Amino acid sequence: MKIKPAQLAAILIIGLLVTSILSILTGSVSLDLEVIIKVVKLRLSGLAIPKELIGTDKILFALRIPRTLMMLMTGAALVCSGASYQGLFRNPLADPYLIGVSTGAGLGAVIALSIEWPYSTLGTLMTPILAFLAAILTVGLVFKLGNLGGFKSTTGLILAGVAVNALASALTSTWLLLGKRDIRNSLSWMLGGMVSSGWDPIKIALPLVAIGLTGQFLLSHQLNVLQFGDEQAANLGVQVRKVRLLIIFFSTLTTATVIAFAGIIGFIGLVVPHIIRILVGGDHRQLLPLSMLGGAFFLLFADILARVVLAPQELPVGIITAMTGAPFFLWLLNRTRKEKFS
Repeated sequence: MKIKPAQLAAILIIGLLVTSILSILTGSVSLDLEVIIKVVKLRLSGLAIPKELIGTDKILFALRIPRTLMMLMTGAALVCSGASYQGLFRNPLADPYLIGVSTGAGLGAVIALSIEWPYSTLGTLMTPILAFLAAILTVGLVFKLGNLGGFKSTTGLILAGVAVNALASALTSTWLLLGKRDIRNSLSWMLGGMVSSGWDPIKIALPLVAIGLTGQFLLSHQLNVLQFGDEQAANLGVQVRKVRLLIIFFSTLTTATVIAFAGIIGFIGLVVPHIIRILVGGDHRQLLPLSMLGGAFFLLFADILARVVLAPQELPVGIITAMTGAPFFLWLLNRTRKEKFS
């Protein structure tokens, strides 16, 4: 079933508005919508918050709104990067989690979080920086081990991704056991539970994610041309090696940044791009921005479910995405195998 890109964009934007409101209202403490509107008006007008509304103001602006924005940004980043990886390697199974980028970024983030950096902008930036460097090393190792030969081997990619994922997870667990961090919070983070709150993570992540997404959007036409194969793309004027490296750089930067703050969230970058591709086709000039919207909606909805399924206790959102994404991955793997041998 095909749908016009503009129609799908409108549907997703409406969905984002609805889920954003639900996300702000959802939590262990119930908030009245009228009270929320009153607090927002006071904030916008610059007036002092009355004592009876200070609690609501703190919950709203220190917890709920930052969390909602982080989930929106994380979903958009992971899914857009997933669509870029799939297009770059012409491989329907190339997802940031499955090829080890997310787990590698998680290892770098855990190492950074265990070190007492100076309280400065550079010290705060070390988490996404080390996450990015570890993710780049991980993705390079996956492609080397997979012996992909032009990035066409699905089997090589998946086997190498599984192996590197296992290695990175083992190293992360070992580092956590040897470190002084709270194991429960660290485990929650590894399962996609956001343990940091407030506006600082958003202030750091937003510029980096914006750079990564913008870079992917600007390369969307070249990504379309690469679908014809490296030789044909080169004949059409595309600098294949340069474009590949740039897409890997921007996609990995985007993924590593959100993983550093939101935790390791799997499968979302695999599921959503395929749904969008079925609905509107494979033109990356449309696929990437629509995947960004779809990813933001999907992850925020999953986060709402994570908060209400076992309320008042919360599940890490990565558990929800894994429960929906793993069956989809098995279906896609079986479909790819049948197409290969048919």
